[in-house]
Amino acid sequence: MLYVDRMDEAKRALVDPSKPVYVYMQVADHIAEEIATGRIPKGARLTGEREMAAEYRVAIGTIRRAVQELRDRGLLVTLPAKGTFVTQQPPVNDATEV
Repeated sequence: MLYVDRMDEAKRALVDPSKPVYVYMQVADHIAEEIATGRIPKGARLTGEREMAAEYRVAIGTIRRAVQELRDRGLLVTLPAKGTFVTQQPPVNDATEV
């Protein structure tokens, strides 16, 4: 199952470079919230880095750091030549705490 999110302008507004939080953390927190609420289900494959960078209007390096953050949190796993997949659903409060 491929997760393809067609982001609208409201979602793009979630990444605000003027906030005192790193942009990669804003992206990671948004994806974590999408996982926590079930919009991105367990086992779902995320879109590629280039597409995510275009959706969030950030650099690919920012997406890579966000994905690494989510791997560190245990929410994602990346399989070479296969993609990045959701490994678990966090409790809803974990995504909103950060």
